[in-house]
Amino acid sequence: MKSEILYGIHPVHEALKANRRLLYEVYLAARKKSERLAQIQSLATSRGVALKTVDTADIRALAGQPGHQGVAARVSPYEMVSLSQLLETVPAQGGAAPFLLVIDSVQDPQNLGAIIRTALCVGVDGVVMPKDRSVSPTPTVSSASAGALEHIRLARVTNLVQGFKRIKQSGLWIAGLERNTAVSIYDTDLTGPLAVVLGGEQKGIRPLVKKNCDLLV
Repeated sequence: MKSEILYGIHPVHEALKANRRLLYEVYLAARKKSERLAQIQSLATSRGVALKTVDTADIRALAGQPGHQGVAARVSPYEMVSLSQLLETVPAQGGAAPFLLVIDSVQDPQNLGAIIRTALCVGVDGVVMPKDRSVSPTPTVSSASAGALEHIRLARVTNLVQGFKRIKQSGLWIAGLERNTAVSIYDTDLTGPLAVVLGGEQKGIRPLVKKNCDLLV
């Protein structure tokens, strides 16, 4: 049975709400009491998830770091989807325009978490990432996303350029975010089916990926 430890109030609470992962046990610190921890306890009970009250030191040992806020959970690993599965679930024609985020080579889990948090808030339907040169959706990413990772769909592809072909076949335009272009994002019509490409921390969007964008803003 593969599992990992989520830690922190938001990741554990959102994992319970999203109900996408298998939750095996929720661990609560014996000396910590708050309304948010009580909500987690109530939600876990309603879902039939085992609850254990343990020492704070035990939760720190499970989480591997101190920022656990008195709660952790043993859960199944985050399950990614294929690009085809992701494209099948974006809004159909006649509804809201599909909106994807493509992340090229982001390697810091804190950055990925912050990006996913923002993506969920602005209504992104899903996130596409390359398998190589990218951080995995770890518990640290869920923590940095304030639990947003538990609600968003994430697809990994072997080759982003090949993935672009599939995305374009589904009717989406691809806009790369590039600092060295005269075209402002605020002066560009970005309505309609769209995938926005965000580059990595060091060099931004890689040259071949950039070349296969429909526009750069």
